[in-house]
Amino acid sequence: MKKKDPVIERQWSTLMARLREMLGKRPADIGAVLYLIGIQELGAGIKDFSKEEKQDLMHIAICKVLSYSGYYSLEGRDEEGWPHWKLMKDLPGFDLLEQETLIKTHIIEYFELEFQ
Repeated sequence: MKKKDPVIERQWSTLMARLREMLGKRPADIGAVLYLIGIQELGAGIKDFSKEEKQDLMHIAICKVLSYSGYYSLEGRDEEGWPHWKLMKDLPGFDLLEQETLIKTHIIEYFELEFQ
């Protein structure tokens, strides 16, 4: 059975502590962190989003963080300011643990690059 990467898990724990300091509470899970990244990338600030918009925000975040590995490229923004991404190469057939590790790695990278 595969194990979680202890280095990534330590960095993730540090990031969660940092986000708790910034936000006043710790994000519940990886989905909550992706939602926050999506809001940041949209650039429209905090507001009430519909369920569909929340899903779109998480998609924006996934595309943004996976762009660090060249999987996605920003195509541009629509008339409402929402970013649109193009798939540049197929994602490998990862199992769930590998997917989580890849996304966590890039989320950590996102916060290192965007919030120095």
